[in-house]
Amino acid sequence: MQPTLLILAAGMASRYGSMKQIQAFGPGGETIMDYSIYDAIRAGFKKVVFIIRKDFASDFKAIVEPPLEGKIEIDYVYQDLHAFTEGFDIPADRTKPWGTAHAILCAKDAIKEPFAVINADDFYGRDAFEKAYKFLTTDCNEKVYSIIGYELLKTLSDNGTVNRGVCQVDGEGNLTAIAERLNISQKDGKIICDDDQQPKELPLDSSVSMNFWCFDPAVFTYTEKLFKEFLAANAQVPKAEFFIPIVGDKFINDKLGVIKVIPTSAQWFGVTYKEDAPEVKASLNKLVDGGEYPAKLWK
Repeated sequence: MQPTLLILAAGMASRYGSMKQIQAFGPGGETIMDYSIYDAIRAGFKKVVFIIRKDFASDFKAIVEPPLEGKIEIDYVYQDLHAFTEGFDIPADRTKPWGTAHAILCAKDAIKEPFAVINADDFYGRDAFEKAYKFLTTDCNEKVYSIIGYELLKTLSDNGTVNRGVCQVDGEGNLTAIAERLNISQKDGKIICDDDQQPKELPLDSSVSMNFWCFDPAVFTYTEKLFKEFLAANAQVPKAEFFIPIVGDKFINDKLGVIKVIPTSAQWFGVTYKEDAPEVKASLNKLVDGGEYPAKLWK
């Protein structure tokens, strides 16, 4: 069964104001997401599902669909605040959906095969997609999931702090714990987390999740169960979010299976701050000049 690529794009409208203002980074006007889809296609993926907000669906489709026509099957899922919240009172002033794991849950009816999950605005690199495809087509099942792991030091921004899912990995390369750490930065050659968790200092070679996960569709039923538990505890908390690492960590602790951490040699980059944009453009131009990508992806 061919795997699917699930792209988390529901937050793009809030970042860009509208889809019409989506940022071009490549020399041919490509978005970061274009490069991910290009890498996924050449790795072997035949279908992409976008998780978006319904209120900017027409703008999104107008931008994304034309260059992809005939190259990959496309489907859409809408992340809605009230999806899967039956039986719970949601605060009237809550407008933001429930986070990345809730976004995955919203794709429950659209995906019946092993799938990879990525963020729309992170650049993951060709090697990451090739390793994900290989895992999804050879090793993935309801008891074996994976994360594409990046070196923490390679995922920091010079322009401010970042949040990362920091992984603890055993000798067999399996995840033993993952925690969403906040306000990470490098200071005097050390990586420091300015949050309420321990330890404050992280090893330079810590493995982190950049939200590139590989799952069997059995994860949907499990995620729905955890989301009900999350709502029971947090429905009235205004900014509570249900992150994918919450699901991964609980899956391990419940001893339901293993999550392999698959290291990639790819260089991650993304735009956490608008000041990161020139560096991202320069990095993409360098890859194009080196022959990794054509100057126009979808010519």
